[in-house]
Amino acid sequence: MATHDVLHGIGVSAGTAAAPAAIVQPAPGVDTTEPGSVDAAADGARVREALAAVSARLSDRAANAPEETKAILKATAQLAGDRGLAKAVDKKLKKGLGVTQAVHDAVEDYAQMLRSLGGYMAERATDLYDVRDRAICELRGLPEPGVPAFDGPVVLVARDLAPAETATLNPETVLGIITEVGGPTSHTAILAAQLGIPAIVKAEGITTVEEGTMLALDGGVGEVIVAPTDDEVHLLKERSRRRALALAGSTGEGATYDGYRVKLLANIGTVDDAMKASKFDLEGSGLFRTEFLFLERSEAPTLEEQTDTYTKVLQSFGSRRVVVRTLDAGADKPLSFADLGAEENPALGVRGLRLCQVREDLIDTQLQALAAAHKATDAELWVMAPMVSTAAEAKWFADKARGYGLPKVGIMIEVPAAALRAEQLLSIVDFASIGTNDLTQYTMAADRLDGNLASLLDPWQPAVLEMIRHACNGGRATGKPIGVCGEAGGDPLLALVLTGLGVASLSMAPSKVNAVRAALRMHDLATCQQMAAYAVDAPSAKEGRDNVLKLVAPAMLDLL
Repeated sequence: MATHDVLHGIGVSAGTAAAPAAIVQPAPGVDTTEPGSVDAAADGARVREALAAVSARLSDRAANAPEETKAILKATAQLAGDRGLAKAVDKKLKKGLGVTQAVHDAVEDYAQMLRSLGGYMAERATDLYDVRDRAICELRGLPEPGVPAFDGPVVLVARDLAPAETATLNPETVLGIITEVGGPTSHTAILAAQLGIPAIVKAEGITTVEEGTMLALDGGVGEVIVAPTDDEVHLLKERSRRRALALAGSTGEGATYDGYRVKLLANIGTVDDAMKASKFDLEGSGLFRTEFLFLERSEAPTLEEQTDTYTKVLQSFGSRRVVVRTLDAGADKPLSFADLGAEENPALGVRGLRLCQVREDLIDTQLQALAAAHKATDAELWVMAPMVSTAAEAKWFADKARGYGLPKVGIMIEVPAAALRAEQLLSIVDFASIGTNDLTQYTMAADRLDGNLASLLDPWQPAVLEMIRHACNGGRATGKPIGVCGEAGGDPLLALVLTGLGVASLSMAPSKVNAVRAALRMHDLATCQQMAAYAVDAPSAKEGRDNVLKLVAPAMLDLL
């Protein structure tokens, strides 16, 4: 009999469920007995055939899938047909790796690049791993990995779950989904929400549960109960009901109880993202990461290709605001066509605007394309540069962007220098947006990809919040708006603190907007300002959050 336990993860699809666990077994992986490649061309052809077969099967599945899941399955099929991936495998084969090892290593390199981008892009790694596992099974002549057959209702448990599998689940038999990894903006999370299946990701330890163990979960708060009592199941259902009530009526513009406006926006990275996000009840996009258009290519995208992409993104949002971040590459996001050589400390190297100052042709083409897209649409276009540290850099970018006729020009605040000198920088540009992921990394001197430093990378760290306060003070002094486009903006509790610090807009995964909007409407600006003071003055991240919790409206607790 299973031992009673409570696990916590990230709730990505609200609702409660209780049923026996059905375990998804991991894919078989690399063939450890395979010989190394002695004919890279022939082996490369084998790999292309395997990837083509995977792409075809995924495309067939997309064709027969419900309308709301077609786009995600098509996107995964396109990954399998990506020429850049096949070329990356060729490089591994030429080094003498076996075919399955070459596929594994090439995908891992690609996935690492996506993870370095953070947010939505990092979570696309799951889609890549699905392609990898299917291709390796194809090469080994094994059945494709996937969800096992089961009788009766279950809660599906997996280390991670591929979008291609999630899209075909039946909500009448799969009552819940729990994974050990994954993220809130992954395709699996989005699909679970669309299908109405309660889901939790990043539930550490869930894969140790045995087949058939009774599980109860609350997808709203990310709680899993192993071997629950009847009373616990009832309480979870009651909590879910209260959360639904707290979210009821969460529509329209973002604002505090007393009418202080805070724009609620979406983070996006592709045209597909823009089309999905534009269907949500939100006020535009506060971060369009354009680098995905440039990565894994041998040549920079042309003016025409960029113009087409930006036009489609702007058209998706109609007359709503779209904030575009210009190319943020270099260092951990290298471009083969703009390789400036190895760096001893890439995170502090030539990246973002620094790269564009060396390769002006890249930024010139991008700004020209954005200007053309703006003329062709009705969108409210704002354009900002990443990794700005000095007034000279801000002026260099502002002069160049305004020279192309772009109406709103801004900067990212990602380094302490920009936060501390925000007033001087904002006297040059029209707005700023705080990238909390990098700002936290640089303020705390902690690599954001190093899981061992998670406590230092907590956005509740008082030093990080003090940096944000400095930036907002610069905004007040110049009358220029400051936004937040890092992951912190989607935390309903932290959103209140950021509002109290003076932030004018919050950009996040679209699925988080409802909860943030509801939280804002439960509190007035004065309370948010008091919360901000408590959080900044706290001796630690945990104490700051605990202090803020003491000030929240009771109904707010149902959102956390």
